[in-house]
Amino acid sequence: MMKPKREIVSRRNRPAKEPLSHELIVKTAYELLKQEGTSGMSMRKVAKQLDTGPSSLYVYVKNLQELSSYVLDLGLGELNLPDLTDNDWKDQLFQALHAYAELLIEQPGLAELSLQTIPIGNHAFRLNEYLLTVLQKGGITSTAAAWGTDLLLLYVSSIALEKAKRASELMETAQSYYNEADPLRFPLMNSLKTDLFSGDTASKERFFWAIEVILQGILHKQLGENTEHN
Repeated sequence: MMKPKREIVSRRNRPAKEPLSHELIVKTAYELLKQEGTSGMSMRKVAKQLDTGPSSLYVYVKNLQELSSYVLDLGLGELNLPDLTDNDWKDQLFQALHAYAELLIEQPGLAELSLQTIPIGNHAFRLNEYLLTVLQKGGITSTAAAWGTDLLLLYVSSIALEKAKRASELMETAQSYYNEADPLRFPLMNSLKTDLFSGDTASKERFFWAIEVILQGILHKQLGENTEHN
């Protein structure tokens, strides 16, 4: 009995695989980040998604830390910043930082990366240049502007990550425990238990209040330094 002939499929009929490149690696890692968070962005998983070996990726990126920096910068490309022609520098600062927070909240993986690495690329540079320009319009320059920008971005990243990680049910449970805490042992906490949970941490009212507090601290610190130098 003759065996049936095996059908031979030409490799030419297969869809061509996109050539490996720095841009493709970063883009693929970003998509995995959006789907699975930072745990999905390992070199092994990125390589598997690209149908290659992890060692092939190191031709284009030094390590996972560098890849994370590029991925964060790619994500920042989706950030829309207010027009700088407006004269109200403080409103520009608030709106830019709120837009940054919303982007990180929508994509929790980016919020994690923003606290773990420093973005490398023009999108990150654009955000930093924008904030430095706005602070300069408000009279904040030199070291105060540089350190102030870092402080503001760290606050926004932490708030965004907190918002992304905390489910509403968890907050309700926590609030119930605070409400049941012994008022004799914790009198101040008991008197402020409503205020402690008032306003969502990412709501505009509480968010802008915190930015204002940080900003006033930066302004006060710079004023003190200028007085000392004079």
